[in-house]
Amino acid sequence: MDRVLQCTRLVHDEVVWIGSGADRQQVRLIRVLYQGLWYRYLTNALDPERLPVLYAAALYGQRWRIEDAFNLAKRLLGLAYFWVGSQNGVQLQLWATWILYTVLIDLTDEVADRLGQPLAALSVEMTYQAVFFYAEAYHAGEATDLVAYLAAKAQRLGVLKRQRKHDPPPSRFDRLRLTLAQDP
Repeated sequence: MDRVLQCTRLVHDEVVWIGSGADRQQVRLIRVLYQGLWYRYLTNALDPERLPVLYAAALYGQRWRIEDAFNLAKRLLGLAYFWVGSQNGVQLQLWATWILYTVLIDLTDEVADRLGQPLAALSVEMTYQAVFFYAEAYHAGEATDLVAYLAAKAQRLGVLKRQRKHDPPPSRFDRLRLTLAQDP
């Protein structure tokens, strides 16, 4: 341990050394007690003014969303295989896929907002699949607003995830609460 930045009953924040020899480097070890469990985070952001403890816990808690994004792009949006071999064709496919992903996330977020739910409560995949049913309803003259249609039929179409018994309660470190906090 090099120095202690904060040490309370719930938070231990310190700068430590890891590695040995030429690979030795300083990192920040943040430990947070939450619901009886200690969560540990390592970061190279050594300045607690630039990355406060609660922000670090919230950010690191969201890191799996990056993996989810790549999984959706590959599996759902077809980026697992390239349609062409030219550099230009690959770049066009990458750009088109990520633009579609962005539109899909924005759509899912709009539906979540309409339902008064966090984005995580909705299935991006089921939102994508539900667009087909909206198109059918649109062509039959039964719907004109995509977001309103998906929000009204969210439960039936599987857009709104079912609450599981083993799901933990929302974390106090979630992104929304941190961005709304007066003095995080």
